[in-house]
Amino acid sequence: MKIVDTNRTWRCRLPLGFFGLTPKYMEQVYEQFHSLKYYGGWSLFETYNLPVQLRVWFAKRLVEQMEMEAEASKGRK
Repeated sequence: MKIVDTNRTWRCRLPLGFFGLTPKYMEQVYEQFHSLKYYGGWSLFETYNLPVQLRVWFAKRLVEQMEMEAEASKGRK
């Protein structure tokens, strides 16, 4: 019978983000989730299940809308 050593540590020379998303990218995704939820009224389920390109478009559009509203409020003063 052959015994398999399961406590062996594997070392990989590839960067941390090679097999997945980097922490910096995930922080950007969470910022988009927060903005769409807080300012746009979206639920976490809705934002999580959006296709990436569509989520990015909505996040950019929300920023544009907020900038337009800020400019409009400056004009009234």
